[in-house]
Amino acid sequence: MVFEAWVMTRKRKTKRPASSRTRRRRKKPQGKSYAGLVADAGVFCFSVLIGLAALFAYFARDLPDTNTLWRDRGAPKITLLAADNSPIRIHGTSMGAPVRLADLPAHVPAAILAVEDRNFYHHFGVNPVSVMRALIVNAKQGGVVQGGSTITQQLAKNVFLSADRTVKRKAQEFLLALWLEQKFTKEEILTLYLNRVYFGAGAYGIDAASHRYFAKPAEQLEIGEAAMLAGLLKAPSRFAPTSNPEDAGRRGRLVIDQMVAAGFLTPAKAASVLDRPILLSAPQFSTAPYFVDHALQTVRGIAGDLDADLMVWTTFDPSVQAAAELGLVAGAAVAPDDLSESQSAVVIMDGEGAVRAMIGGRDYRTSQFNRAVQAKRQPGSAFKPFVFLAAIESGYRTDDYVMDAPVSVGKWAPNNYDGKYFGEVTLREALARSLNGATVRVQEATGRSVVRQTARAMGWPGSLNPGPSLALGVDAVSPLDLAGAYAPFANGGYRIKPRIIDRIETADGDLIYQRSGPVLEQAASASAISDVNQMMRAVVDWGTGGNAAVAGYHAAGKTGTTQNNRDGWFAGHAGGLVGVVWVGRDDNAPMPNVTGGRAPAVIWREIMARALPPRYVAPLIAPVIDPAFEADDDPIADILGASG
Repeated sequence: MVFEAWVMTRKRKTKRPASSRTRRRRKKPQGKSYAGLVADAGVFCFSVLIGLAALFAYFARDLPDTNTLWRDRGAPKITLLAADNSPIRIHGTSMGAPVRLADLPAHVPAAILAVEDRNFYHHFGVNPVSVMRALIVNAKQGGVVQGGSTITQQLAKNVFLSADRTVKRKAQEFLLALWLEQKFTKEEILTLYLNRVYFGAGAYGIDAASHRYFAKPAEQLEIGEAAMLAGLLKAPSRFAPTSNPEDAGRRGRLVIDQMVAAGFLTPAKAASVLDRPILLSAPQFSTAPYFVDHALQTVRGIAGDLDADLMVWTTFDPSVQAAAELGLVAGAAVAPDDLSESQSAVVIMDGEGAVRAMIGGRDYRTSQFNRAVQAKRQPGSAFKPFVFLAAIESGYRTDDYVMDAPVSVGKWAPNNYDGKYFGEVTLREALARSLNGATVRVQEATGRSVVRQTARAMGWPGSLNPGPSLALGVDAVSPLDLAGAYAPFANGGYRIKPRIIDRIETADGDLIYQRSGPVLEQAASASAISDVNQMMRAVVDWGTGGNAAVAGYHAAGKTGTTQNNRDGWFAGHAGGLVGVVWVGRDDNAPMPNVTGGRAPAVIWREIMARALPPRYVAPLIAPVIDPAFEADDDPIADILGASG
């Protein structure tokens, strides 16, 4: 029954006139679908606007302060000056002189536009075509292989944002790019970009890069040079011509091709450019960034968080630094040792403690660890002058005799370096030949506490071993600190504090720091210092330091070699300059045949010969050593030569 009723109902409905049914179906749906479409579209647009406004507010709420746009990297500027008031232009983070777009050759911005943003003058800060192309390429490659950022976006990122690849950073970059385009002209944006972008090797801005790679201002860049600099922007480390000339050349040629494609160069001009080699300049003071790093760290320690541009007068001497670098290379080349796996550190200072040159490693690009300041290693026999100074201060004489023979103190029994002993020797010969047996006897007779007191008075900064091994230099020290402790030998016996900064002022002339007098106190008597200097001259004239002799100067110094040849040292002074050279390996592994009297002494000689003005001085007459001298003739022989 239910089924029949449903059928009858359906049949009655089908008897209605077709025209009436059609009219109702056409009119009612037409009116509802149009109104609904309009309503839905309005709601959708309103929702999108609200969403966009919320999104804009979210990303814009913590945008960086744009007031730092014209400030160098948004931080106070620190200008380091050498001792002669010349600016230190050096490998290390540097900003070039500001350049105007109008002062540059047309091919300089053209090279950058060709490879970075060919449509720079035709977009509003963001290039939708480039963005879509980058998205398609990245989707096909399954990773980020191509970017779509305009120069305006790159400027926003470089000046205001980090390099993090996040959605928030990209959105803020987009907003800042729009702001930059509204705030500045295209020429101003491009000028800012050229002065702020990073070109590798610590160079920010086109002028710094031009000086770094070609030793010329940006206004003098040639087409090929401009192309090579433009090629660096994609990956400054990978395409650096100083470390990867092959890839840098290929990238530069690609930029030339892009300049032709963009209409900035004719094919004929491009061909002539490619036929000409590009010559890189030798980087001036290639290892002086270690000095700069130490100077900047010192400045920050003095000035703290002071928000002001600073002028800093350092103790740096460009001519001495050049001598140190050239001498290091020359000395390593002629030294009778294989130094290929080793590192080196050099400190040169004057007698008042002013550091004139510093080398903290063989290559700053591969290691920024400053071995001249941060590495603390055992000095070995380079500590012995303090032992003999303590003895001289206690009343002994340089010609007093001591027994050089096997010695033991408790269970400790050191040997001479080569196992050879000389019997009765003077204190002068004991130091000149670096005899361990004799030196330990001198120390034990003088008193270890007296030796420690003397070393500290001379400027030794760290703790000192209370045991008998103190005499053989087992307490680690940095090359800078050892040079500071040797300075009293050069200045007549006055303790100093090594310094690298003389004065700090704000750019407005307000004094922030002025170094006090160089001398802290008298460390030892002038006569005792003179005696030990004579002994250290013997080290160079006929002892273990013969390779350190400098023509025209009476060099005084001491070699140092640690156990298993892990460290080689030469420390000394000549012509008013104190120099310390260290050679060793970062992993503390032994160096076959390397001793303080070999490579370090040779390097020291090559450095000092270049740092000091040439002159002639009559050589000292070597002392005559009488092997037949009887121990009984020496009033203190029984004391110094008592033990076996």
